[in-house]
Amino acid sequence: MSEPSNNRLRRWWHLPFLLVLIIGTILIVRQHASMPYHHDRGMVFGTIYNITYQHSDNLKEEIEAALHQVDLSLSPFNKQSVISHINDNSDMKTDEMFREVFELSKHVSEATGGAFDITVAPLVNAWGFGFKQGIDPERDTIDSLLQLVGYDKVSINRQGHLTKTDPRVMLDCSAVAKGYGCDIVARLLRNHDVENFMIEIGGEIVVRGQNDRGQSWRIGVSKPVDDTLLVNTEQQAILSLTNRALATSGNYRNFYYKGGKKYAHTINPKTGYPVDHNLLSATVIARDCATADAWATAFMVLGADRAKELLSEHNELEAYLISAAPDGSYVVWYSPSLEKKLQP
Repeated sequence: MSEPSNNRLRRWWHLPFLLVLIIGTILIVRQHASMPYHHDRGMVFGTIYNITYQHSDNLKEEIEAALHQVDLSLSPFNKQSVISHINDNSDMKTDEMFREVFELSKHVSEATGGAFDITVAPLVNAWGFGFKQGIDPERDTIDSLLQLVGYDKVSINRQGHLTKTDPRVMLDCSAVAKGYGCDIVARLLRNHDVENFMIEIGGEIVVRGQNDRGQSWRIGVSKPVDDTLLVNTEQQAILSLTNRALATSGNYRNFYYKGGKKYAHTINPKTGYPVDHNLLSATVIARDCATADAWATAFMVLGADRAKELLSEHNELEAYLISAAPDGSYVVWYSPSLEKKLQP
């Protein structure tokens, strides 16, 4: 039975529109492929940032303006920042960035039983890490400072004002600020319709799309050797990632020796003392970098065994953990889902 003539006409009538759509798509793809990859580098949060992205224009000025806003909100070293005003009780009004980080931090604090806690600042300062004071705290000092530590001691009301249970409570968002800065830059690039980028701030990373070779981004996990000068480039593993964020926390770059013992920079908010276990580094992969940053810090407080337990409860997270064996060798554990992302 022959096809009715009106159906044949209707079918052919669509062809010009399909051809236009196909040709337009090809032109867009070619135009996008011809866009250059920009490589921006600078200083922020006391560390180096490296950002690679594909776009017709260089966006460095806008990127640095966005990072400056993060600094104005979260940096305790910037006397004009929101967090500095809150810590000296001169102005308790928060901004949108601060509130976003505050709520995320509270969520991770609750999920980790307080292993991650942005009120740990008094203890960090007493141990001399955050502000390099080099003070050797006494047991009585630690006990008194522990009374000021606890994520339940701060809250934000509907008007955006932060309230403390004690004016001596201080906040420190250093364990999440770099990751959040990566997320802010990622949002900026996405608002500019950038599909391919890699953002790295002090080792915290967000990647999307592909690199300039048309491949997923290759991200290294550093070997946990003593490296206070940040000169070590030896990699323990290479991960092939896209559309993910990665953050690493480790005790091998920030520490000091006293009485023959290595003191780590990670302070346990519950005990008031530096952590004392064999987990050397925790690399966490998550949807956003602030989340990865916070969880990596929490894992460094909790140790490898507890970290694995929590990872089994949070399928949205992946991790690569490196611990020290008694003979000085490394013991590596990673989420099973990372197997296919590991590169030779």
